[in-house]
Amino acid sequence: MAKLKITLEKSLIGRKDDHIATAKALGLKKIRDVVEKDDCATIRGMVNKISYLVKCEEI
Repeated sequence: MAKLKITLEKSLIGRKDDHIATAKALGLKKIRDVVEKDDCATIRGMVNKISYLVKCEEI
C-alpha cells in the first residue's frame, strides 16, 4: 500500500477549530512536523481539508 508523507507548513494559530483538530488527528503539532500515513480515502480527505496548511508527498 502506498504511503503519504505529510508535513505541516504553516502555523495552527488563528485557524478554525475543526482544522486544528484535523491536524492534531493526523499527528501534526508544530511547524515542520512530518508524519507518514497509509494512502486511503479518509487520510486524503483530512489532507484535502487542511491543504493550505500542509504539504503532501507520495512515498
